Amino acid sequence: MAPDEDIDRFDAEARRWCAEAGAKVRAEGNRSSDTHLLSVPLPEEWGVDLYLKDESTHPTGSLKHRLARSLFLHALCNGWVRKGRPVIEASSGSTAVSDAYFARRIGVPFIAVMAQGTSRDKIRLIELHGGRCHVVERPDQV
Repeated sequence: MAPDEDIDRFDAEARRWCAEAGAKVRAEGNRSSDTHLLSVPLPEEWGVDLYLKDESTHPTGSLKHRLARSLFLHALCNGWVRKGRPVIEASSGSTAVSDAYFARRIGVPFIAVMAQGTSRDKIRLIELHGGRCHVVERPDQV
């Protein structure tokens, strides 16, 4: 199938793969709904209860984990992510870490295109979750 060719929605194998991939991504949503709420003590006279949701408990430690899950589900439903095709993102941040995680989860390659000055720690995290990093010299090349 050519990269610009529309998905054949009657292809039973493609539909099966997409359904399985969607189930894997949704299953992660069930697990990540358990991120903890942390109570922050404030002076009682303020009359305010403050809770922070601890997103660092996601497998990627990324604040963008829920966003990446939603993006993958949307892309799967629209036929933009397909079996064996790479997901490529211009990013150097936390979204790329989570995207690498979800790409690995459904068995597709992930490539983050990023500027040369990207933190070595971010590159390491993307690679830890199965992604590859393509570094360009100038940010306008991303």
